[in-house]
Amino acid sequence: MKLGVVGLPNVGKSTLFNAITNAGAQAANYPFCTIEPNSGVVAVPDERLDVLAQMYEPKKVTPASVEFVDIAGLVKGASHGEGLGNKFLSHIRECDAIVHVVRCFEDDNIIHVDGSVDPARDIETINLELVFADMETVEKRLDKARKLFKTGDKKYAAEAETAEKLYAHLESGKPARTCALTEDEQAIVDGWFLLTDKPVIYVANIAEDALDGIDTNPLVRTVRDIARQEHAECVAISAQIEEEIAGMEADERAMFLEELGIEKSGLDTLITACYHLLGLISFLTAGSDECRAWTIKRGTKAPQAAGKIHTDFERGFIRAEIVPFETLKELGSMNACREKGLIRSEGKDYVMQDGDVTLFRFNV
Repeated sequence: MKLGVVGLPNVGKSTLFNAITNAGAQAANYPFCTIEPNSGVVAVPDERLDVLAQMYEPKKVTPASVEFVDIAGLVKGASHGEGLGNKFLSHIRECDAIVHVVRCFEDDNIIHVDGSVDPARDIETINLELVFADMETVEKRLDKARKLFKTGDKKYAAEAETAEKLYAHLESGKPARTCALTEDEQAIVDGWFLLTDKPVIYVANIAEDALDGIDTNPLVRTVRDIARQEHAECVAISAQIEEEIAGMEADERAMFLEELGIEKSGLDTLITACYHLLGLISFLTAGSDECRAWTIKRGTKAPQAAGKIHTDFERGFIRAEIVPFETLKELGSMNACREKGLIRSEGKDYVMQDGDVTLFRFNV
């Protein structure tokens, strides 16, 4: 899962990204690697793995992970190639979702590019660049569909109608994801890889001393209202605090969060929200060698989940032996679950559930 972090200059985007990469480096037993200078991979918080690790004492614990990409270079006119516009837009196309950082704090020492703090205006600035880029894409699709329809290929009539409908929606300044498309129309649009069709999570970046008043913060409320209208997600985070937390040891971090009256860091909240935003779940495998969380799309069937581990598992799939994590946690061991007949044997049509502790049987 690749998430593109975007935002105007001086909104706290780089501070948040630094916190993300530092946190990945600090997480005990969690993998971290810098894929590119502006990219970092961090673990998806999952307390279930901690329980399995205590139960099995494995050689290795491997959580699910997400990749954050710090996308820079946005200026007004990016959709027309201004600044690093084309590069900026191509980087977003490669991402599964967009993390849009919005400034929701006042600080005279940090100059805003437009002279004042206005979340609605800032969101509109970036969204319009993405909308303009999508309008260009849809217009090209429309022209092509019309030409091919004139040659007698009637299947392009539906594509042309869909493009006309979507272009009018974009022209009104609204993102593609809010357009009321039918299932067939959405299937057509999916192949166009539109920027504004991607899921978005807004990060309202607040001041260090504003954690207690998040729900009444008018700037945060503005971002939440916009997110709701766009069918997007929204979390409020202090990037400055996250950067401080990221440099701490685990015990020190826990103590600091407790002093702030916070159950978990904003970064953990963000990662979990992004994971859910894309409709992802985790199934678990456990043993003395490794306890691991595997990422799959919600609705994935057992053979395809097995293929995440190895293609041979899917090719030679026989059955999946499954026990829900909560059941395993309650009874304390697989043997205890087996004795009580609580390990289910599921076939090819079984739809995997979040937290399924699974052993795949296969024969190649």
